[in-house]
Amino acid sequence: MNVSQLMTKRVVTATPDASLKEVAALLAEHGVSGLPVVAGGELLGVVSETDIVYKERGRARRPAGLLARLRRRGAAERGKLEARTAGQAMTAPPVTIGPRRRVAEAARIMLDRGVDRLPVVDRGALVGIVTRGDLVRAFGRSDEEIAREIREDVVLRTFWIAGHDVEVAVADGVATLHGIVDTRTLSELLPDFVRGVPGVVAVEANLTWRIDDRARRSALSPG
Repeated sequence: MNVSQLMTKRVVTATPDASLKEVAALLAEHGVSGLPVVAGGELLGVVSETDIVYKERGRARRPAGLLARLRRRGAAERGKLEARTAGQAMTAPPVTIGPRRRVAEAARIMLDRGVDRLPVVDRGALVGIVTRGDLVRAFGRSDEEIAREIREDVVLRTFWIAGHDVEVAVADGVATLHGIVDTRTLSELLPDFVRGVPGVVAVEANLTWRIDDRARRSALSPG
């Protein structure tokens, strides 16, 4: 599954000069936790609920050591605490992803970068947004939908393996692969790609191969 198949295409955005009150109203109205900040068609950053929380913290009585701690944390956090507009509060540059990237790659980026959403950018233009909630919904698909994606997108379109060579079954998210492929290397690559299909919790592979290309490479390598 690619990001384009999962993303939300109608994206609610904010302009950099939008007040944080306007941002908060948009977040509440549309039930989202973050907004891309866009000006002149260019994606500048992302403003989120966390940025609003900085302001809430600023309203509280400040402990004596707060300013000193803020100085140590750097100008970025001080800027968020003092921000009045989306442009001042946003995180920039934004972490983005392309529409043709795999959903598994989106999940990896979200976890590695600690973000809840990824603006989807194609040739410099914002075309959608994908969130952790989208990934969770994809993970919750039926076994039948998961098996269909494995057969059509992974086995056939990615590896060009005939359907009668590899049987695919999915039960409670556990994908079972049984059959024969051309090479030993392919028998190891196929389960790895299947693990990246949203909703797959484990892979049990019983695959044989027609050619042991690993043994052939060992025989040809200089001794």
